[in-house]
Amino acid sequence: MAEIVPFNKPHMTGKELYTIAQAHFNSVLAGDGPYTRLCHKRLEEMCHSQKVLLTHSCTAALEMQSLLLAIGEGDEVIMPSYTFVSTANAVVLRGGVPVFVDIRADTLNIDETLVAQAIGKKTRAIAPVHYAGVGCEMDTLLAIAKQHNLMVIEDAAQGFMATYKERPLGSIGHLGALSFHETKNVICGEGGALLVNDAQFSLKAEIIREKGTDRSRFFRGEVDKYTWQDIGSSYLPGELVAAFLWAQLEEACEITANRLASWERYHTLLADLEAQELLRRPIVPAECRQNGHMYYILLHPRFDRQRVLSGLKENGIHAVFHYVPLHTAPAGRKYCRVHGSLSVTEDSASRLIRLPLWYGIPEAMQIRTVEVLGSLLRNAWGIL
Repeated sequence: MAEIVPFNKPHMTGKELYTIAQAHFNSVLAGDGPYTRLCHKRLEEMCHSQKVLLTHSCTAALEMQSLLLAIGEGDEVIMPSYTFVSTANAVVLRGGVPVFVDIRADTLNIDETLVAQAIGKKTRAIAPVHYAGVGCEMDTLLAIAKQHNLMVIEDAAQGFMATYKERPLGSIGHLGALSFHETKNVICGEGGALLVNDAQFSLKAEIIREKGTDRSRFFRGEVDKYTWQDIGSSYLPGELVAAFLWAQLEEACEITANRLASWERYHTLLADLEAQELLRRPIVPAECRQNGHMYYILLHPRFDRQRVLSGLKENGIHAVFHYVPLHTAPAGRKYCRVHGSLSVTEDSASRLIRLPLWYGIPEAMQIRTVEVLGSLLRNAWGIL
């Protein structure tokens, strides 16, 4: 039997165990130790952000965004339905209402032309999600937000080391969120970061992250004791997590280059299948530089996606679909609101397949994946 092609393999640089041992040697295991500070500084430089705060997950960073905006009962945040549940949950947890608009057919990002008409009296923010590390049309979204006095809170979970018009994703809106989950390019198991790009949120972000206290100011010597200042929670990661992440950040450019090379190889190998109109490859606008996070295809509507996925699995290739649109989920129907038709969302979600992609994936595995996929589609499993 042919070798199994896993969908994902978390990458280790080889330095993680050393940095974790160093953290232990330093006798600092709780949050905001030396490695956390190193990560903050490096991320601020890489992301061109005024302040970066590590969190225990991207979900935590998204929840902090809602707390910073003081999202309350009935407040609305415009976002795509084709996203991970955390994007919407962060709003719902504060009593807010996610308002879903459709996505673009090319990038699968929020359709910026539909946002303005979804704005109402209760709208507080726009939450673009940079799907597959490809930037949304941020200039248009920022202009709309400015015109209507709204905040822009980026979900850049998949966007670390990617840019829009040479600006790092997550650094363009008022606030941004990154993920370092093991499925991402740069990882620490679970982990994330809040990017504070508007100075008005800097101090409050520290307070929210430190259980609602001004503990960070105390450690900087700015106050003689720290006390409870506002609502907050424990959003810090432990120092061992930060130590692991530091080893990854030191190699972030090399990791990204490796994944981009694999992404480009898929793109070349799949050109013929696209020319035969069996599938559509990803589209990356000229103003965007993606990061090789994900390679997906959109099957022609005549194919049964589940049959294709089953066929790949039978051949030892672990490809997967992606999000179930949130507006179709029980909680989505209960807590959220839809504005207009979401036909592109529903169509794309039903046809999308993510191919195996990870640091160091052998060329032979990519070739076999495409060959098996092509064979399945040409034979059409009795559909054609």
